[in-house]
Amino acid sequence: MIADIQLPASIKIGGGALSELANVLATLGATRPFLIADPIMKQLGTVARVISLLHDEGMVAEAFCDVMPEPDDLSIDGAVAQIKAIGADSIIALGGGSAIDSAKAIALLVSHGGTMRDYKVPVVVNQQSIPVIAVPTTAGTGSECTRVTVISDSESHEKMLCMGPGLMPKAAIIDYELTLTVPFRVAADTGIDALTHAIEAWVSKKANPFSDQQAIAAMRLIAPNLISACKDENNKKAKESMMLGATLAGMAFSNASVALVHGMSRPLGVHFHVPHGMSNAMLLPAITAYSLSGAEQRYAECAKVMGLVSTDADSAECHSALITFLNMLNKELHVPTMSQFGITKSKYEALLELMADQALASGSPSNNPRIPEKQELVDLYKQLYS
Repeated sequence: MIADIQLPASIKIGGGALSELANVLATLGATRPFLIADPIMKQLGTVARVISLLHDEGMVAEAFCDVMPEPDDLSIDGAVAQIKAIGADSIIALGGGSAIDSAKAIALLVSHGGTMRDYKVPVVVNQQSIPVIAVPTTAGTGSECTRVTVISDSESHEKMLCMGPGLMPKAAIIDYELTLTVPFRVAADTGIDALTHAIEAWVSKKANPFSDQQAIAAMRLIAPNLISACKDENNKKAKESMMLGATLAGMAFSNASVALVHGMSRPLGVHFHVPHGMSNAMLLPAITAYSLSGAEQRYAECAKVMGLVSTDADSAECHSALITFLNMLNKELHVPTMSQFGITKSKYEALLELMADQALASGSPSNNPRIPEKQELVDLYKQLYS
């Protein structure tokens, strides 16, 4: 099998890497950047800091700071219009996955027009757009190095998966110091998201030798550091490991695809506004247990790579340790059940068929080691509520 590997053209990694932003823009020939940011980045003063950095280098940048969590097509219209009006030649995406995903979609619409519905899977986005420089401020989504964006359809309430080389950021700045002020809940949800990326890339039917190496490295970094990075804001070593692990996990799943956990989590975000990482966490232990029989050796290797068992442990011991660890993570990181989150059981059950259809339509379940039929998905959703 020939693997098609794609990455940003430039990645700056390390504490203080944000200082390289102007140099990155210069390398891309960009002189009129536009900033897309999470509202919290404005509140924390990070947006002002970035604008000041650029000003010192003779660049003037306007900003759109109204990125919504789990962005939909309507939420990005204002930024598209603003960028067209001022003629910006590049986009800096500052924030978590929602900001970076929004920036990718905005760049596409600014450059090529249409609506996001025109670009959803199975369409392959090959068109090159104005460059996106991704600056993640959470250790989790990996969107800074993926050819994927997820934007919800405001009419159908479907999370539209859009994929293709044209969505890959041209550059990424991976500065773990930007995660030092991330709240516990955000750190936990994005951290489990990163672990899910690594596991699903490793067991995906589209896994390849390149993605395998990134997935293994990501699991080794994330598993022993996730809890410490969330609970101890002063543990810079853990936070740096998480930031690098999340980026490697992003590389892995971008080049191997995610699987059933992600396929089932997207409808939870659309219909019940569960943050993406949290919905993955709600699903990860049970869906991993369901999938074990489809890739027994691969899942066993997960436990070994994460340091949960000895290297000579048999598959049964590995599987038990893996599921125990995933459940322990959810407990330690206070991941709520669906009822604790506030999802009403009657509304949930009324949407089971639709959520199963939407999960299957995303294509991600077909990458899973064990591929479910629709009724199996409905049954899994039922099981997961309680």
